[in-house]
Amino acid sequence: MTIFSLGGTIASTNTVGAVGGVTPQLGASEIVRAVPQLQEVAELETVAFRQIASSDLGLPDLIALAAEIIKRFNAGVTGVVVTQGTDTLEETSFALDLLVRASQPVVVTGAMRNPTVAGPDGPANLLAATQVAVAPQATGLGTLVVLNDEIHAARFVRKTHTSSPGTFRSPTVGPLGWIAEGRPRIAFRLPPLKGAPFSVNEEVPAIALLKSALGDDSRLIKQLEAIGYAGLVIEGFGGGHVPSRVVPALEDLATRMPVVLASRTGSGELLRETYGFSGSERDLLSRGLISSGVLDGLKSRILLSLLLAAGSDLEGARRAFEEFNASACFIDGGGTNS
Repeated sequence: MTIFSLGGTIASTNTVGAVGGVTPQLGASEIVRAVPQLQEVAELETVAFRQIASSDLGLPDLIALAAEIIKRFNAGVTGVVVTQGTDTLEETSFALDLLVRASQPVVVTGAMRNPTVAGPDGPANLLAATQVAVAPQATGLGTLVVLNDEIHAARFVRKTHTSSPGTFRSPTVGPLGWIAEGRPRIAFRLPPLKGAPFSVNEEVPAIALLKSALGDDSRLIKQLEAIGYAGLVIEGFGGGHVPSRVVPALEDLATRMPVVLASRTGSGELLRETYGFSGSERDLLSRGLISSGVLDGLKSRILLSLLLAAGSDLEGARRAFEEFNASACFIDGGGTNS
């Protein structure tokens, strides 16, 4: 099994006598040495892939990491753990879910309390993530996120608190399972994802993410194309609504680039045919916007970015979102979760 470290709180410490906050300084081998119980779980290879705050990670980093993971799987590695900062973990784990097309588990973890404070959670999270990565029942579940003894699907998980160790939640579906006495328990399974991009270029087009707010106008939307954005994800109110005054700008932009409609609420499925007023979800989808379906705005931006990096055009992106959402969970009697 391979453990890749990217930096973040789990790898952060300070120099003795130094003034100021902690910074990412520990590599994968040093993080692993702090958890001797790992030697009882698996034979480990450690790779210090990056050593930065997760706020500095970009999609090119994840594309490169996915390539390294696939190399390990092709060489016979049965599972991978990735340690990183939690700030962008919900985005990076979803990117890996889309980029790594393999049945072997990829498990992403981190820490909310760094190694210099009382009760750091990194060692326990790393041990739990490794126990999940070697578990046969984790096979075929795509990329997972394991923190605080809970197992989450990358496609649904969100960071919900600035500092709590229990920050990671999956508001729409809940956790897939948990760890009890070192044994992973999977309560339900999700189907394999479809609609993910192939042959992604490391040069990723810029995608804007805008959140609707009371009294919004269309000034930002009208400038996006001129300043070099190749797509937009707009987080609407509630089930997918925006102020009527911004509708013409969104409709015009959607004729030239993908414009994905998501909800700013962060959970639940985007509505499609409930409301009919100007700026409602039904109105916007009829004007060419693409439904995010079960994806929130952050994850919609990841999917759209990778699709465009793979060469998708506007209609290709629309088809991919439809295919993704048809496969994201068992719906309309299309399967069982047994």
